Amino acid sequence: MTRLGERFKCPIPTKELERRWSAIREAMKKQNIDALIIQNHNQFLGGYIRYFLDIPAPTYGTAILFPVNEEMTVISHGAIDSPPVPPVWAARGVRTSKNYPIIQALNYTDYDAPQALVNQIKDADYKKIGLVGLSLISAALYKYVVDNLPGVEIVDATDLVDEIKAIKSEDEIVLIRKTVALHDCLAGAVPALFRPGRKESEIRSELKRLAIDLGSEEQNIMVGAGVNDKAFFVDPYFDNRVIEQGDRMLILIEVNGPGGFYGEVSRTWCLGEPSQEVLDAYDTATKAQKYIAGMLKPGAAPADLFKANNDFLTSYGYAPEGRYFAHGQGYDMVERPAFVPRETMLLKEGMFLAIHPTAANDKAVAFSCDNYLITAEGAELLTKTPQIVFAV
Repeated sequence: MTRLGERFKCPIPTKELERRWSAIREAMKKQNIDALIIQNHNQFLGGYIRYFLDIPAPTYGTAILFPVNEEMTVISHGAIDSPPVPPVWAARGVRTSKNYPIIQALNYTDYDAPQALVNQIKDADYKKIGLVGLSLISAALYKYVVDNLPGVEIVDATDLVDEIKAIKSEDEIVLIRKTVALHDCLAGAVPALFRPGRKESEIRSELKRLAIDLGSEEQNIMVGAGVNDKAFFVDPYFDNRVIEQGDRMLILIEVNGPGGFYGEVSRTWCLGEPSQEVLDAYDTATKAQKYIAGMLKPGAAPADLFKANNDFLTSYGYAPEGRYFAHGQGYDMVERPAFVPRETMLLKEGMFLAIHPTAANDKAVAFSCDNYLITAEGAELLTKTPQIVFAV
């Protein structure tokens, strides 16, 4: 008989899953929600499934019905008469597992999962259903649920789950610290990989392999090398450049570690001495990061910190941030709270954040990214990699 720890690299303690389920069900009761529907199709931004199941959503997708007073129903891709997915030994808090050969590119499978969900909702006579992560739920599932549940109130329950998911427990923080240590290890390996004659893609692939060897399941590693001080990350399908002496390279390491929690770190490496413009830009980006870190206290508003970061950058002659420069991390590479004007979630103790200001002007671009944990006293810097521009 297969045991949980025999194949599962780093299972979350059952008591931690029970903590999550209990907290979410209490919140559901306050809003009179009978069940939640969750659907994810990938691991990078499919953290809701893992939060409930401790198992990531595969490419073909997973859907969950999470009742307020019963265990979950899980619907996954697989043969109808095959063993359940996830397997029984790995399915905690699950009452029923159903498999269907669901593939998004085959439109005639669009309604297999929603039909199963709707049938169960009707059988249970639920009156109010919450959807979690509307942008992650397929149009087919949403349409079928709305069209086939007349009289049932359908609400957006994303905020309900996000407020709980954003605050990390002691069990989660133990794994988060291991994830950050994995990032430090990968950053430490870069000088041995970065040399003339190699392609950017080779460095990226070796870092991915090393991350897997260290216990990572999913890796997003961005590289960008060039002689121009404004060179920045390129998408993987553009990373064909051959590195030359004198190049400078930015690397963003954004992988998950034991237990599936994501972190990220980014630094600049130079084959030779970096220019003063690069040093100045990196120094400003790092100062901006530390400036914001000093304001990471429970109750702070990310929207206010977004403005503070931009005011800081522009005071040094650099462009304001046009996207976001900090965000929550966990089972998703990017999760709430995000440091943008529209964010309504306030900072709380136990949140795990990436802070990565970009200092950019007409002379150079620099990016400084590190991991922080919010405590009762303020922000704890978890990353140990030196905050410098490395000369290799």
